[in-house]
Amino acid sequence: MTSSAPAHRSDGPDQPGRLAGPLFLAASAVGAARTVNAWRPISRTGRGSVFAFGDGVTVSEMPLHTIAWQAALTAGFATAGAHHTRAGRAGLALTAASWAGLVALDRIASQADEVLDAALVDGLGSDYRQRMSATVATPSEVAITRRQVANPLPRLRRRYATTRDVPYGEHGRRNHLDVWRRADLPDDAGAPVLIQVHGGAWTMGSKEFQGAPLMGHLAERGWVSVAVNYRLSPRGTWPDHIVDVKRAIAWVKENIADYGGDPDFVVITGGSAGGHLSSLAALTPNVAAFQPGFEDADTTLQAAVPMYGVYDFTNRDGTGNPGMEALLAERVVKRSLVDDPDAWDQASPMSWVGPDAPPFFLAHGTNDTLVPVEQARSFASMLRDASRQPVVYAELPRAQHAFDLFSSVRTLHTLWAIDRFLAVVRSTA
Repeated sequence: MTSSAPAHRSDGPDQPGRLAGPLFLAASAVGAARTVNAWRPISRTGRGSVFAFGDGVTVSEMPLHTIAWQAALTAGFATAGAHHTRAGRAGLALTAASWAGLVALDRIASQADEVLDAALVDGLGSDYRQRMSATVATPSEVAITRRQVANPLPRLRRRYATTRDVPYGEHGRRNHLDVWRRADLPDDAGAPVLIQVHGGAWTMGSKEFQGAPLMGHLAERGWVSVAVNYRLSPRGTWPDHIVDVKRAIAWVKENIADYGGDPDFVVITGGSAGGHLSSLAALTPNVAAFQPGFEDADTTLQAAVPMYGVYDFTNRDGTGNPGMEALLAERVVKRSLVDDPDAWDQASPMSWVGPDAPPFFLAHGTNDTLVPVEQARSFASMLRDASRQPVVYAELPRAQHAFDLFSSVRTLHTLWAIDRFLAVVRSTA
């Protein structure tokens, strides 16, 4: 009598493939959710707005890189047999939809030059390119190279921050600055000067980690840039922050000629809290309340380029982030709006808008979940109504807060637009 083992039946993929399918579907769902958040943020209020920013800015500024990462993940799961399962095939469909969204985000970012040029025409006039003097004019056509697209985090600080940690005040490293310039720039160049003020909700951040794309771009174009630290809350109390920025401006005016800069042409920029401080500094030249002990120092500026800034502490027109009042009251101003409305009012750039404002270039993303784009629109409108100088307002579709952390395609277009704006300001000063 003989017996035989039952024949092996193959009902589908082996065990690793059956595990890979659901895992790939889960990973694809996460990738698709990230794309959706970059396209339309999951939340614009509360803690969700912070998450929407943190993940959204990376995806929206590096959509092609995100496709590459998702493609590598897809290839790995395919090798494990995930595509032979129903879950794996669903994952492929989700991934394909995610890639379509990412390609659309890349196309929108690539069209930022059109949005920015329209903003320049609106703020400066259709003939603005003709008003640039030959010595400062920018190229008529700017090509973004594949190498630039592939490397959104070039080591610009190592290349251009030639002098670091120079003290400008008495508060240790929080009163230090770095000077950025091209290595071959002569000490007597008389180059235009940019001051960069970092963001970080007035409570964090430093000169080392923000503003590099613009400072590097202008340094290569022959500018001198100065990145400054300032006192932070909760150790510092408002107006310590703006006092330090003013003191840094005074230092630049007195000393920048030693580094090849022109003290008579100084502009200021910054993002988020740095956008608040840079715009406030530009609108309050030589205001004694912000210059205790150095009231006679010259702090006038020739232009301001605030990015995704906070323009009002008081939220007078309802366009601000509703969660910001608690932060300001508890950690920054340390007095409530009700208890000290004058301090909050004086801290607001909107309160200082007037006919003597310098030229402004404002940039803000429509997807900003930390500082609503509506506040930038309101501030730009106020400036245009009151100022005798030009106001350029560029609203960038699908851009998140702090989009210029990366030297992305959108950021590179923004840098050239700022360059053109400053070329016009220099030519007509």
